[in-house]
Amino acid sequence: MFKKIAFLILFLPGIAHAQSSAIGQRTFQYRDSLRDRPVSTEVWYPTDADADKASTDPEYPFIRVPTIRNAPIPLKKFPLIMLSHGTGGGRLNMEWLADILVQKGFIVAAVDHWGNTYDHKTAIDFVTPWNRAQDISFALTQLLQTRELDQAIDSERIGAAGFSIGGYTVLALAGAKLSLESLNNFTETPLGMKEIALPEFPNLKTMVNKEEVRASFEKAPDLKDKRIKAFFAICPAIGQGFRSQKQFESIHDPVYIVGAQSDSIAPIKTNALHYQKMIKGSKLLILPGKTGHYVFLNEARDQLKEKEKQFFMDDKTVNRHHVHQQVGNEAAFFFLGILR
Repeated sequence: MFKKIAFLILFLPGIAHAQSSAIGQRTFQYRDSLRDRPVSTEVWYPTDADADKASTDPEYPFIRVPTIRNAPIPLKKFPLIMLSHGTGGGRLNMEWLADILVQKGFIVAAVDHWGNTYDHKTAIDFVTPWNRAQDISFALTQLLQTRELDQAIDSERIGAAGFSIGGYTVLALAGAKLSLESLNNFTETPLGMKEIALPEFPNLKTMVNKEEVRASFEKAPDLKDKRIKAFFAICPAIGQGFRSQKQFESIHDPVYIVGAQSDSIAPIKTNALHYQKMIKGSKLLILPGKTGHYVFLNEARDQLKEKEKQFFMDDKTVNRHHVHQQVGNEAAFFFLGILR
């Protein structure tokens, strides 16, 4: 089946050009003045620039496809995929997915979710995930208004992908409505306490002001973004904030959910499987065996692997590169089918 999917993707109309192109990369520093919040955004795109100019800094900690910084943007339209990173990560943590999608003919834009990144952590931003969907919508608006990009982005063909709490972010953009009460009740159970014990922010629960969280939740607008037409959620988290199918009645666009059998951070029973059961018509892929949560981060170079084993070392039965290729091709096939 995987070979069949790869074959179909390779020969879909309009993809041959993108497969032979180099990858351009640019960084945009946006600021949401209404929320007093920076929204740094990384954009990868197909470019007609000479592929020999592509490079990677030898000190770069991740394994990736070399890119051409600030390469020319082609004068043609491409579909756009917005990308949301996991808790305590960053916009470059899933560059593997950007690489695969760009090579299939997409532009990809990933944002830093302020206060919830590896280099800037605040307790409140780890427990107010509704801010993330607003980051994505804000960045999307800015991208569509940015000179050069507006001529390359097809505003009628926009999708979103996210990992972990970024998976929730994607579903919120699709129209899922979180119940803070349900989520709070779950976090008081033994299983809920285990799920909130995040390695990215030890002792998080003791540092959270519940009234501040509630005030932020009540202030948040409707998070559904009607400009986005397809949603790909990888190991989506906080599934127990959703107890009723009514919370998903605003979802009318295609949703694809990916889970990992041995995920101990966002266990599939309370997250991926739970979401798929609740969202009518959603597709589901569960990666079997010892595949864990952090397999969806980039492949790391040896020095980072040794330093951060929890995040970059997998069970010996798991090949992170192969997982990335499988899930990346699934995402590309899904998006190509919807965003024609």
